[in-house]
Amino acid sequence: MPTTLDIDEDALHAAKESAVLEKTTAAAEEETVRMESTIRSATADDAQAVCDIYNHYALNTVITFDEQPLASAELRRQILESSESLPWLVFEDHGDILGYAYAGKWKSRCAYRFSVETTVYLAPQCTGRGIGSALYEALISDLRAASRHSAIAGIALPNPASIALHEELGFAKVAHFKEVGWKFDRWIDVGYWELLL
Repeated sequence: MPTTLDIDEDALHAAKESAVLEKTTAAAEEETVRMESTIRSATADDAQAVCDIYNHYALNTVITFDEQPLASAELRRQILESSESLPWLVFEDHGDILGYAYAGKWKSRCAYRFSVETTVYLAPQCTGRGIGSALYEALISDLRAASRHSAIAGIALPNPASIALHEELGFAKVAHFKEVGWKFDRWIDVGYWELLL
């Protein structure tokens, strides 16, 4: 026997309004987060935060071949020297530095002057959130504006996340060096990816 449902039109209307309000509130919160996150040029004042991020990788991973932590004074010097001619960017969120990316000279000889080596590091709790992509996109944009021609990234292998990031942005693998690094009692390969700007 068919049945009919009594629908309270006022309750239905209130539920729809509530759902719209929830969506609007969520969108506003997301926009606020975006507005409070920024990618900007690094300053000497960022050295300690950058150092904290980098030293995690130096002490716990083969992603960098440094085996000892760097002092913030050394990173401060690097930021000041490098940022005079090449971009050095940080991702800041609510006053915290969550990652950084920069370009350095590929080689010292003059004919290499239009080629750079690129680097990106994220605070370990911030991976997989799109911060690395955002930093790299900004870095690539700055390099294009500066008329650089080639961006080269070295990746200690294996590192599927870094490979995926670089290839998503158009980098292509151009070299693979076997067992060129020794860290944590094992040999480490290094691959190179290149993006023509």
